[in-house]
Parts: sequence; structure tokens; C-alpha cells
Amino acid sequence: MRALGRTFARDEAGVTAVEFALIAPVMIVGLMGLFDLSYHLYADTMVEGAAQQAARDSTIEAFANNPDALDAAVTAQVRHVLPTATITFQRSAYENYTDVGQAEDFTDTNGDGICADNEPFEDVNGNGVWDADRASSDSSGARDAVLYQVTATYDRMFPLPGLLNLDPQTTVTAVTVLRNQPFNFQEVTAAVGNCP
Repeated sequence: MRALGRTFARDEAGVTAVEFALIAPVMIVGLMGLFDLSYHLYADTMVEGAAQQAARDSTIEAFANNPDALDAAVTAQVRHVLPTATITFQRSAYENYTDVGQAEDFTDTNGDGICADNEPFEDVNGNGVWDADRASSDSSGARDAVLYQVTATYDRMFPLPGLLNLDPQTTVTAVTVLRNQPFNFQEVTAAVGNCP
């Protein structure tokens, strides 16, 4: 009986199969994570490339004052990589590149840094109220610098979310600044208002 026990203890047949069974789940999850990350980076690069192509296309006459055609071109590019993605677009128009993300100017009479207490402000976007971002949602003005944002939400390619309790959808966003064609003189909409 002891001889049989020693023989069994020295027998290494099947050890590889047992080791593989212990390592395989970790290796498979790691590979799926790597593939998922790689696909996400590829999708992000393609959406960014489509937005940059839109910036170049916006300077040609075919897309002048035609945001729907520009959106359709970006959508077609993104659909090559993300066929089922939900794609949304957001535009914010500014008179100059330097205005992007800037607040409307106001006279800070009480020095508190807040536009309030009936302080006068320059209503650049013409909406009648002071805004922390002077953007206009109307992007059809001549020579406007347009902050163009493309967002694509898609289902993950690999079953990793179910295994690791992650969100089954992921989102990639690309932002670029377009310049409208100088097909007309730029209208000046700035007026003076008072802060609430």
C-alpha cells in the first residue's frame, strides 16, 4: 500500500491539465479585458478622426451652412466601426476662437466676481441673460468658430461587463472647433443687459 502511495505521489501525469484549469479563467478574463480596451481605443480614435474630418470638410463649399450634411458624413464614418452606436452632436457657436468657453463680460461693481445685483453685462449671444459661456446654439453665422462635439454610445463588444459588473454600454466623445465659411458678413448681436 505504501509503495502504491509513493508511486501515486510521484506521478506527474495530468499536472499540466490541472495547472491550465487553474490559470485559464484568469487568462481568458485578462484577454477579454485587453480586447475590450483595444476596441474602445480604436472606436475613440475613429470618432476623433471623423470629427477632425468634419472640421476639414466644414471649410469646403459643399458643407457651408449645412450642418445636417456634416453630421451625416460623420455618422457614416462612425458607422463603419460602431454600426449600432447612438450618435449625438452638439454645437456651440462663438464669434472668435478666443471666445470658446469664455463668459460674457460684465461690470463687477461690487467686486464679488458674480454677475448679480443689476450689474451691467454684454449680451454677446443675444439671449437676454448673462451666461458663463458666451456660446450661441445657432451655428450658422458667417466666420463663426463652432465648438463641435460628437458623442457615440455603443454596446461593449465582449461579455466582460457581465463578468465584472460593469456598464454594458460605453461612450466615446470627440471635440473639435470648426470655422464657418465666410459666405456673408458676420452679424453683431451683442447688446447690453443687467444681471438679475
